[in-house]
Amino acid sequence: MERRRTEWVAVLMALQFTVGASALAGQEERSCGSRGALEVTVLDETGTAVRGATVGVRWTDVVRRPVRRSTGADGRLVICAPRDARKATVWGEVGTGSSEQAVVEFGPGETREIALRVPARTTSPGRLVGRVFDAQTKDAIRTAAVTVAGRPAAVESDRWGRFILTGVPAGPHELQVRRLGYAPLRHTINVKSGLATEVEIGLVPAPVEMEPLIATTTWSPRLETKGFYDRRYWGEMLGIGEFITQDYLERWRPYRISQLLSNHTGLRLQLLRARRSPWDPRGGCLSIYLDNMNVTNLPIDTIVIPSEVAGVEVYRAPVSLPAGLMRFQSGCDLVLIWTK
Repeated sequence: MERRRTEWVAVLMALQFTVGASALAGQEERSCGSRGALEVTVLDETGTAVRGATVGVRWTDVVRRPVRRSTGADGRLVICAPRDARKATVWGEVGTGSSEQAVVEFGPGETREIALRVPARTTSPGRLVGRVFDAQTKDAIRTAAVTVAGRPAAVESDRWGRFILTGVPAGPHELQVRRLGYAPLRHTINVKSGLATEVEIGLVPAPVEMEPLIATTTWSPRLETKGFYDRRYWGEMLGIGEFITQDYLERWRPYRISQLLSNHTGLRLQLLRARRSPWDPRGGCLSIYLDNMNVTNLPIDTIVIPSEVAGVEVYRAPVSLPAGLMRFQSGCDLVLIWTK
């Protein structure tokens, strides 16, 4: 009898575990409620799921911040979409390598499964991140088809003219852009191994005789890992913050950081030259950080020179800072200086 009772207890415990696991699985599937969900798995070249891989998501039909999160121990990540989102561009990154991107559409309460394979290469692929606009009016062009020669499919620019092409092999490629009503564009661009290249593309209306506009900039890996480019993307769209990049610095070649900030952001020199207190007697205050280190009370011109700087961010109080910068919230104007 005792043995039979033990067997029954074991069976009941197994049933409880199974029911509990099923319930948890159901909760996971329903964890996004009525919102759409992306179930992303990142694989290496052998088809093995990669733990800790980075998954990037851009919502292409709504104004929301891009997502960058890591996969779990099983190489998998579930991302809940914004309630009004119906389309996303998704890619995976392992080290400096990246997968080709997937463009997915989904409905309310629908879960889309996506497998992203990051290939092994002797040289890591790069990325093209850019914007398509009307060369005459400067207005964004949506639904422009952007691709590189030899790529199986094109991506479309979103409502702000933005696009991203991931997993592009390093080296020269012919960039192709097409949009009804505009002259097609073909332009050779050099993709850097493991780096993102930013492209500004000005398309010309078909009947107009003028040259298209093309400008390229290679992103700094250090700034990219710090989230600088995502903050600039949203800051420029929403009017939050001022951003100075390395190509801007190389073009203007200022002698001192205080000169750069006062001339190109309008910050008062009295604040920039503060020694003991960030407060200006005439009103206002300023906080300055150099690579996350508070240098507000130090003479900024003596601790960093413009040639050492990769990028600068300026936020005017009392604007709400981006989520990743909330630790700097102080009620003062904020300057973030990032070195190379």
